[in-house]
Amino acid sequence: MAIEQAAWGALGFLNFTRAHFAFYQQLLDDNADCQLCLVDEVTGYPVAVGNCVPLTCDFDNLPPEGWDWIVESAANNNGARRNALGALAISVPGIHRSKGLARVMIQEFRNLAERKGLDGVIAPVRPSAKHLHPFIPMEEYMTWTDDKGRLFDPWLRSHSAAGGKIIKPAPRSMVVEEPVAFWEMWRGSAFPTTGEYKIDGALNPVSIDLERDSGRYVEPNVWFAYQAA
Repeated sequence: MAIEQAAWGALGFLNFTRAHFAFYQQLLDDNADCQLCLVDEVTGYPVAVGNCVPLTCDFDNLPPEGWDWIVESAANNNGARRNALGALAISVPGIHRSKGLARVMIQEFRNLAERKGLDGVIAPVRPSAKHLHPFIPMEEYMTWTDDKGRLFDPWLRSHSAAGGKIIKPAPRSMVVEEPVAFWEMWRGSAFPTTGEYKIDGALNPVSIDLERDSGRYVEPNVWFAYQAA
């Protein structure tokens, strides 16, 4: 838990999707063998955590809901044959980033899929620099390239370099709808009028409706697929 808090603490509002509330912790407990941890060989301390769950999916017909869908689908499998791992998170604290640990974890997901006899891994990827461009649609952002012709976003680039295939955007990967006061807490100030507002770390603006006392955040991700190792 300390690893996840160090990596995601500033984005704690993402823990408030309905799928997260209803299923997430139980899903991890029920699939403990799919929760991975990288440990520094010298210090013996954990340096990265990876969370994934087995589920049934059509690699050619992934839905727009992304992360929330993986959680709900895995929790409500109803006995169908599981053919893939759904990646939910790779958590690397800032002090351990830029060491290639996330790419190691991606490979471990693929290795795990192979050991379980699954077809591969699907991942609703959260682009690491999209929060700097919250008003750019994901469909456009995910196609940006740098001056070397590579994918512009570092995390999308890493997934691609690790053998992942971009499938399509997941425009409704995570949905959080909470009272205005909840979003004012995360923003650190009040919202003067109804409208669209940037929140630190958010990939899209939050839609605030003062009359309804509601704020709605819809997080877009990018679907990647990997073959088993």
